[in-house]
Amino acid sequence: MIGSFNAEIEGAILRALLQGWRDLNYFHFKDALVLPRFELSDNDQHLGEWRRLHRTIAFSRAFVRSQPWGVVLEVLKHEMAHQYAHEVLGAVDETAHGPAFRAVCARLGIDTSASGLPTEGAVDAEQEKALRRVTRLLALAESPNANEAQAAMNAARKLMLRYNIDTLPTGHSFRHLGEPTGRTQESDRWLATVLGQHFFVSVIWVPSFDANTGKTGRVLEISGTAPNLELAAYVHTFLKETGERLWRAHKREHGIRADKERQRFIAGAMRGFHEKLTEGARESREEGLVWVGDPKLAEYHAKRHPSVRSVKYGGAARTEAWEQGRAAGREIVLHKPVSGQTGGSGRLLKG
Repeated sequence: MIGSFNAEIEGAILRALLQGWRDLNYFHFKDALVLPRFELSDNDQHLGEWRRLHRTIAFSRAFVRSQPWGVVLEVLKHEMAHQYAHEVLGAVDETAHGPAFRAVCARLGIDTSASGLPTEGAVDAEQEKALRRVTRLLALAESPNANEAQAAMNAARKLMLRYNIDTLPTGHSFRHLGEPTGRTQESDRWLATVLGQHFFVSVIWVPSFDANTGKTGRVLEISGTAPNLELAAYVHTFLKETGERLWRAHKREHGIRADKERQRFIAGAMRGFHEKLTEGARESREEGLVWVGDPKLAEYHAKRHPSVRSVKYGGAARTEAWEQGRAAGREIVLHKPVSGQTGGSGRLLKG
């Protein structure tokens, strides 16, 4: 049950909405909008609402409290598109979702649905068939025979590679993976690199906010077609769990009691797995399997993030634990989901 906000948390939410509006106004609307008022409402009939006469953007308290911040920002974009249509384009005589509003949304990649909630692309019959085949191959990758397991994982990756080469991509959407964090670990950056370079999605770290604690942080956003989002979300969960499992096994084997080297070991494991996949991709290219990218995904990503800056990281010290993790990562075999997974795993890859 969602409780009432206290004044401190409510103030933090309004400040986060204000910052989100400023960022979107600058990057998406080129500072064309004038700052409105913000308020939280007990009216659950509207997730968010642009009130033109009072120049107010109102959000449902229950909605803000129950949804991830990325969803809240999508609704904020929707309401800002209403504001732009009214105050910049002067479209005050049209219906709420009239031509001017739809044109703004199309140009900026904003969802036009009345709810404002982002629509995640549905998996069609052919896409689901491909995913089921991948799932069966990943089940074979659980084989105790190392060679058989490796062969099954390679076959699953080549199947998705062929699918992305042969299929015209449609229905791009996005998903946020994991929980918002105030500090991005090197292991998380390598995991994002694995997804972006080997699983047909674009990746970016975006600001996030926890409306229940008032804390800010960042979360990993992936964009792509529905089947690629499914697979990448599963891989993210699998590798997060596998990194922790490998560290626990390493501690037992070496009689280690503390977790001082945990992050370095897991970072090394993610780096090792990335190197393993890179070698597999090189073999695929030699076989003539070359994915040249998805121009529509690039266009979709550019609309969502019109101004992106790259940040270079020095990386963790290459300690003995890091090298041991790297060696362990090169032995990782991606296989069928296990029980007790977190919510970010791909839905169609379960069971």
